[in-house]
Amino acid sequence: MIFNWFKRKKEPENLPQFWKEYTEHFQQKLSEDISKIRFVVLDTETTGFSYDDDRMLCIGAVSIQNNKIEIAHNFEVYINQEKFDPESVKIHGIIKNERITSLSEEEAVIQFLKYIENSVLVAHHANFDITMINRALKRIGLPKLKNKILDTGTLYKRTRILSNLIDRNKNYSLDEIADAYTIDVTDRHTAAGDAFITAIAFLKILGRLKNARKLKNLYRY
Repeated sequence: MIFNWFKRKKEPENLPQFWKEYTEHFQQKLSEDISKIRFVVLDTETTGFSYDDDRMLCIGAVSIQNNKIEIAHNFEVYINQEKFDPESVKIHGIIKNERITSLSEEEAVIQFLKYIENSVLVAHHANFDITMINRALKRIGLPKLKNKILDTGTLYKRTRILSNLIDRNKNYSLDEIADAYTIDVTDRHTAAGDAFITAIAFLKILGRLKNARKLKNLYRY
């Protein structure tokens, strides 16, 4: 399913130059041919699951073009921690004041916008990651992301329906999809690692969906 995360409104003219450069990419219409579309598969690591109280610690992403993962053209930024939750460290392993290069939330978002341009974004259970990024944009006075979004969790369910193996009430985890497709999960629970795992899963899902060569045919999923 491709989600529309916002209603388009006329934007203020006083928005920063980097946002204007980002929005200019959308003047070019996307191809309907999936092999010609640039997808950006992303994941975020966060201090928790509250959209109001928690913050992103890392954004990881990898691009796909012509059904190939561009490993050399990946993206990963760590974000200065404003909040520290020892419990979440058990999952993502990012320790406060760890000796890694980190950016302010604003600079991380700026770099992310430059990376994604007008690509179709892909994430597993995308609502969470996209909402966290949109909340970061809101904190610096910017509108929501303009990109089209695909959710591998929703798409994977369609492959199960086609093979009559679906539990319609189940939200399949990335681990379950990786296990089903025999995908290595060595780097699980790092933003870059989860983005790469999701990218492999996305390509395998596309290979199992009928009429998946055109972007519009994914709308029904």
